[in-house]
Amino acid sequence: MGKHVVVGAGPIGTAVAGLLVTAGHDVSVVTRRGTQVAGATAVAANASDAAVLSRHAAGADALYNCANPPQYHTWPEIWPPLAAALLSAAESSGAVLATMSCLYGYGPVTVPMTEEMPLVATTVKGGIRAKMWHDALALHQAGRIRATEVRASDYLGYRVNGFLGDVVLTRTANGRTGYALGDPGQPHSWTTIGDAANALVIAAATESAWGHAWHAPTAPAISMRAAAERANELIGAPRPTVREVPRPVLWSAGIVVPMARAMREMQYQFQRPFILDSSHTERTFGIAPTPLDESLRKTAELYRSAPR
Repeated sequence: MGKHVVVGAGPIGTAVAGLLVTAGHDVSVVTRRGTQVAGATAVAANASDAAVLSRHAAGADALYNCANPPQYHTWPEIWPPLAAALLSAAESSGAVLATMSCLYGYGPVTVPMTEEMPLVATTVKGGIRAKMWHDALALHQAGRIRATEVRASDYLGYRVNGFLGDVVLTRTANGRTGYALGDPGQPHSWTTIGDAANALVIAAATESAWGHAWHAPTAPAISMRAAAERANELIGAPRPTVREVPRPVLWSAGIVVPMARAMREMQYQFQRPFILDSSHTERTFGIAPTPLDESLRKTAELYRSAPR
């Protein structure tokens, strides 16, 4: 049984902690409010305080960065001190730093994304994520920490802060029109929370994974419109309508709403094919993504039965 410290209790942090608890490990989950996750020790602490986080990480086998500030416009203020504290805690404790990340760092691309592609994003959020990995990798290569990172696409699931579920399927599963942030007909990769969490736990425990970034196992890409149509077909609901949020609406909102302004710089992901290639991870670790139909059916059923 090992000691594991998870920072963040959102969908990913909760899933990672659950996998570790099930495996019999001693798990602590660090959040500002001390959020309770079944079977884990809740720790109320400011993870951006390096001294505090280092104290909680002492003696840990692995430190999981599962934080994901939901308000995009706050990233420039929140991420730098938190990332620095995680690096400091990993160095002082000797714990493997396993970070759950995203695809923002690649920036706009025209081909399926692989781990070998450079992180050259020019967006604010993409630049932040790229710097976090570059900083961690530099310390890893200097022998000061052991680090790995798993990157996932937009999440698919029930109430997981994902566009497909929380914005589209929540409406289409209940007979309402879904609205997409971008062209709903463009193919897009969607990663389930369970697949992402499982990959992160495996990477943290596998020495050959350290010093490298990995893509979470992800089912074949499907557009938001096709996903909504297939989900409704699977649950026996009428064929849905999915429309694009007009660009002028999003741009106008960005003038006065910081969150909308932060979101619109990422709209490129939904205006062209946005495809993650996870074949390297799947071959290396012998794992596979959850079948898309299974994920769509479960997600749509939960949104249809949810109180409204």
